[in-house]
Amino acid sequence: MNLKLSSEEHEELLQTLQARFEKNKNRHQDLEWGAVQAKLEASPEKVGLLFEMERTGGEPDVVGHDPETGEIIFYDCSAESPAGRRSVCFDREALESRKKHKPENSAMDLAAAMGIEMLTEAEYRKLQELGAFDLKTSSWVQTPPAIRKLGGALFCDRRYDTVFVYHNGADSYYAARGFRGSLRV
Repeated sequence: MNLKLSSEEHEELLQTLQARFEKNKNRHQDLEWGAVQAKLEASPEKVGLLFEMERTGGEPDVVGHDPETGEIIFYDCSAESPAGRRSVCFDREALESRKKHKPENSAMDLAAAMGIEMLTEAEYRKLQELGAFDLKTSSWVQTPPAIRKLGGALFCDRRYDTVFVYHNGADSYYAARGFRGSLRV
């Protein structure tokens, strides 16, 4: 996705990201906003991807940085699975296998179109260490090929103050299930 933002959209997004960054210091204790902003200013195409994450309800925020590459890592940090990415089955194969009542899209296709990665189970668990997410919703996560080959897919949520990983048919979809993404800048 090559999203060209107006200067107003660009500035408004940076203000939103900075306010969220400053409000949630526990998510990125070792980072300063100036370093994040410098990375964003050097990568306008990534700012466009963050705009899509924000537009679809993800509330992206910095959750760390990769010391080897220097990349800043963003995850969707909305309290519930992003509202603009729900009611989707897992992937294209699952979507095409449905005979009736097909959802409009799949989680994997949406993530690819947005230019982001769906969270892995490990990343989802890391997110849950930073707060309590998906208390009423659930989120598809990347699924091992062996599970997917058998027709299944994995999703996670938080109930009873515990993070759960479940399985479902990859072609299932629910109004309260979406997906969370990550982006490296």
